[in-house]
Amino acid sequence: MDRPPSSPQRPRRPAPSRTAPAAERPSLADDAQRPGLGARRVASRLLAAVVDARTSLDGLTDRGNGHPEFRKLEGRDQALVRAILLAALRRRGTIEAILGDCLEKALPPGASALRHILHVASAQILFLDVPDSAAVDLAVASAQADPRSARFANLTNAVLRRIARDKEAFLARFDDPALDAPRWLLDRLEAAYGANGARAILHAQRVPAPLDLSCREDPALWAERLGGTLLPTGTVRLGARETGAVDQMPGFAEGAWWVQDAAAALPAHLFGDMAGLRALDACAAPGGKTAQLAVAGARVTALDISASRLRRLRGNLARLGLEAETHEGSIESFTDEEGFDAVLLDAPCSSTGTIRRHPDVPFTKTADEVEKLAGVQERLLRAAAGLVRPGGLLVFSNCSLDPREGEETARRFLAERGEFQLVPVVPAEVPDIEEAVTAEGFLRTTPAMLRKDTAELSGLDGFFAARFRRVT
Repeated sequence: MDRPPSSPQRPRRPAPSRTAPAAERPSLADDAQRPGLGARRVASRLLAAVVDARTSLDGLTDRGNGHPEFRKLEGRDQALVRAILLAALRRRGTIEAILGDCLEKALPPGASALRHILHVASAQILFLDVPDSAAVDLAVASAQADPRSARFANLTNAVLRRIARDKEAFLARFDDPALDAPRWLLDRLEAAYGANGARAILHAQRVPAPLDLSCREDPALWAERLGGTLLPTGTVRLGARETGAVDQMPGFAEGAWWVQDAAAALPAHLFGDMAGLRALDACAAPGGKTAQLAVAGARVTALDISASRLRRLRGNLARLGLEAETHEGSIESFTDEEGFDAVLLDAPCSSTGTIRRHPDVPFTKTADEVEKLAGVQERLLRAAAGLVRPGGLLVFSNCSLDPREGEETARRFLAERGEFQLVPVVPAEVPDIEEAVTAEGFLRTTPAMLRKDTAELSGLDGFFAARFRRVT
């Protein structure tokens, strides 16, 4: 008698053969002849690049400069590959736990290619609107086509068919969001936010982020035109759009708005009235905060160390019809005799606050990098401080959830630089997310904040910001 779904039966692991028959093993040329096979094989290879080589997913799937095999795919297959990878990375721990339950023995150390094939197929079966039969059959074909995995083709078929048959039971059993965080990340989140707080953040990160827009003017009008919601902080929020063509949306070509998470838009607001002030955006590219400062009426200087990112910033400003003086280089070597009324340092960080939209981050960063990046932030903050006029404001921010890159860095700065005082953020400055204001007066958002009617319209990136005034 079959067991009930709540206790699914394990498939008997077939005895592997050395190789599958030649007729069953597609060659690389067969990818073009079997619809969907090429996309799945590329997805497996890119997943390996992220997990094994710690390569950025955005870099791999950039349509102009990404992985060569990705760029060869048709647009529809590129979108499918990206959707598969987002799901596979976002729920990697859940998939690994389910696969572990289905295998009588752990996969051998040399079977990493097979593991990636199984993860790609499982992501489709469990989380995407792909026919189970197609996900299973193409995974088997992918295994057969790879000499490293060909002997596991029958195992691949058995395991994936079981997952397809019992998917709901599996998802109910393995529902702990902590599964989807590597140990290093889970430990740091629990240390900072407690066990419940960490799980609330990780649960929110399971859901794709909504598309948030900052508008050059009249955000209420654009919320109506685009069918979105106007948040109290001025951001226009739309539903999640992970693979759609944003540049085809109304208002993009004429520069009416730019994409910017609601949390990322907050630091620039902390300067208050900017009309006529001289402002420096110290790590400016791709230019969202530069645009905010320009729209607010400031005379903006945009600085970035990357020539390619600075070109992108200039292109974005041109589309928006905004102006800023731009300089290539590090703030540590930048000099300006006049000084600035406002300096914004949105510093490079571990980006752990952006996992909803960048689920590769947990697998491309480490705890050691958090400490290293915090040291970089401290150096940049010292340099930024030297460019602020007496009476001027300095805002330090980043998109990390880790206090080492936020609260601790801000406290060290205040202890070191007596000419600066903290200007506490007050709840009225961040309506609808007042809980983001800490007792010290820092701004600390997490993906678990900004709860709306649906999970898809809730949340915002994890962000930290501190505001200082130079008093002497």
